[in-house]
Amino acid sequence: MTLFSAIIAATSVSVVLVKATQLILSLSILIVIHEFGHFLFARLFKTRVEKFYLFFNPWFSLYKKQIGETEFGIGWLPLGGYAKISGMIDESMDKEQLAKPAETWEYRAKKPYQRLFIVSGGVLFNLILAFVIYTMVMWVYGEEYLPNANVKYGIECSEAARSMGFENGDKILKVNNLEVDNFAKVVPTILLENATSVTVERNGLVKEIVFDEENISRIIKMQKKQLIAPRVPFVVQKVVESGGAYKAGVKKNDVLIGVGDSALVFYDQFSAYFQGHKSTSIPVKLLRNKDTLTINVTTDSNGLIGVYATHYSSILELNTKKYGFWASFPAGFHKGVETLNDYFKQLKLLFQPKTKAYESLGGFIMIGSIFPDIWHWESFWNLTAFLSIILAVMNILPIPALDGGHVIMIIYEMITKRKPSDKFLEYAQIIGMVFLFSLLIYANMNDVIRLFK
Repeated sequence: MTLFSAIIAATSVSVVLVKATQLILSLSILIVIHEFGHFLFARLFKTRVEKFYLFFNPWFSLYKKQIGETEFGIGWLPLGGYAKISGMIDESMDKEQLAKPAETWEYRAKKPYQRLFIVSGGVLFNLILAFVIYTMVMWVYGEEYLPNANVKYGIECSEAARSMGFENGDKILKVNNLEVDNFAKVVPTILLENATSVTVERNGLVKEIVFDEENISRIIKMQKKQLIAPRVPFVVQKVVESGGAYKAGVKKNDVLIGVGDSALVFYDQFSAYFQGHKSTSIPVKLLRNKDTLTINVTTDSNGLIGVYATHYSSILELNTKKYGFWASFPAGFHKGVETLNDYFKQLKLLFQPKTKAYESLGGFIMIGSIFPDIWHWESFWNLTAFLSIILAVMNILPIPALDGGHVIMIIYEMITKRKPSDKFLEYAQIIGMVFLFSLLIYANMNDVIRLFK
């Protein structure tokens, strides 16, 4: 292995560790809060909680301690956690206790409305956690975004965007005839609102780009890849020591303005030119302070020169909103409601066969990949709040073995005044667990397949 390969490998390992640590910490917070919701309402209604575990503990536990009637512990299998409530048919499938007459301290002896609070407590606490986190993020960090009106150079298009009819330099005016203020919400709006058209300004003329479900499907399949990005001039942010630019003398803050006799302005123009001239010495014209220089830069076999371009956030004008302590509460609540609403719209895409959104389902690798490569607390807390909303929504779905499945059974009992038999609840729990494990395997297999691709 060469020294360069070793550095790349070490960097990749460190990135994976940072992402994995953020994922585990985030999930730990969410699981503890979720199970505490069940625990709190169970104890409120004098129901015994036998175990309270972060992560699952088949065969053995990493840590456990008996406090009162409850065994608190940490398992070794980080796929979730649980609060084992006496007299409740759950994933433990404890049939011995259910064969005995119900005790006053058991879940099954409680009134329907009390059981309803106990099973929905986890979802409720996850929603509360999301709103609290968003509130604190608004208070501490504020809100920063790129107004669509400030994307003054137009957009830079991926290959997929160009195939849909977009062109580099287009300025997004409307999505479905509605203006979108935040540039970062243009693509989510296209997806979540099932956009049929996008209005752009191209070379001073207004043009309509028509969308269909096939386009929506292609965007979904892109995963983390960007469909469009703000177009900006090529300003050098960092020079890689092993690259052609470093050897040629390119420096940080240099502005690339052309190659040979051709005047180029934007990053995408240079990128396309370099890709077409691999392993070639190219006379690059650049602006350094007030001086115009021409330097011969050699591209590598991949058509790269070894520089990082300055991010658009340092070139285009962003809007920043700061919130006082009390003002952060309505702002955080609004952010939480908006995120919750958007996630329900994402779920709807799964039931539209033509979009093939089900193919984009992912497991722990995909969840981990959304965390940044470096530790960034604002991103961590925003993502934790988002995952808390996902956990709440997924758990309230009316599927046996989930909280939502228990809620449906209790509501049925409250309406009909008839309680489903324990045998029926056992079978429903088994069916639900088989379905969930199948979904878990499918989602994580998708991750593995995408890694090999």
